[in-house]
Amino acid sequence: MEAASVTASSSAPVAGSRFWTDVRNFLDAYGLIILLLAMPVGYGLHDVIEDGSLTRLLINLKDGLSNGAIYATIALGYTLVYGIIELINFAHGDLFMIGTATSAAVLTALMGPVGLLLACVAALLVAMITCALINAMIERVAYRPLRNAPKLAPLVAAVGFSFILVNVGQLWLSGQHVSVGDPIQNREPFFTVFDVAITHGDVLSFGVTVPALLLLTLFVTQSRLGKAMRATAQDPEAARLMGINVDTTISVTFILGGLLAGVAGLVWALYQNDVYFFQGFQAGLIAFTAAVMGGIGNLKGAVIGGLIIGCIQVMNDDRWDATWTPAVVFGYLILIMVFRPRGLIGEETREAG
Repeated sequence: MEAASVTASSSAPVAGSRFWTDVRNFLDAYGLIILLLAMPVGYGLHDVIEDGSLTRLLINLKDGLSNGAIYATIALGYTLVYGIIELINFAHGDLFMIGTATSAAVLTALMGPVGLLLACVAALLVAMITCALINAMIERVAYRPLRNAPKLAPLVAAVGFSFILVNVGQLWLSGQHVSVGDPIQNREPFFTVFDVAITHGDVLSFGVTVPALLLLTLFVTQSRLGKAMRATAQDPEAARLMGINVDTTISVTFILGGLLAGVAGLVWALYQNDVYFFQGFQAGLIAFTAAVMGGIGNLKGAVIGGLIIGCIQVMNDDRWDATWTPAVVFGYLILIMVFRPRGLIGEETREAG
């Protein structure tokens, strides 16, 4: 009897330990999926019970994907630079603001004389070239001389350039919100799917950003310079020994980031119809969060992170309180980092590895 009681009492902790081990294994395997689906599934059930329809949720997701596409384009600039030199270019968000201001200026000047389409094309080209040149200058002045310096030195330099661009934008825009009107009639329905109106703004968001993302992916995966970028990201010293000009490759990466900032600037000007000198801080912070959430240094991860954050923002703004949206977004970021420290589809970096 005594032996039997000892066996029973010792088996209880073992069973309890096995239970918690199973719970941890389940959360490791499915916790992230449950976390990401919790908000849309919960709101979807609420809509079905209250309204008998999922139309409101579908509208939220549509608007979130449109906003997220812009954030994804900005996030790619962060993740491109980090993938090459493993350092965050904190001036990138304010570079996007300069792209927005440039686009607004060109649109305002040309829409009357040459028409909307040609004005948009001109604004896109001017914004892309302007942002690319500024980003190349930042790399040449701030990053290249500090290539072998401690990590803190180029980081502080990037923050310094961020403040410079903010002040340039403040002087340019006189510290005021500048409206570009609504030349494309953002809210005008283009077509309808499942009672959800796809507006001109939605078509613009995906019609400009998706081709840009596809072209970037093709460039990185297929072109000679793209292969040099991937080799430099993997091992700069080995790439240099193989005859790759690492300095030129890094400069090209910054130029590509600037081009993407210009693309996002035009889309934002037409989609949001408002330009403000401090908007680069908030949009850049959200885009940086998207890059980290998806896996910093991973192009697909930056896109996925941007789309997820766009959906979280719109659902929270529409159904709860916009004041709490940043807290909710960063709460999701923290939880995702807990479940997957490298991001959703991030890879181990050479520094971490």
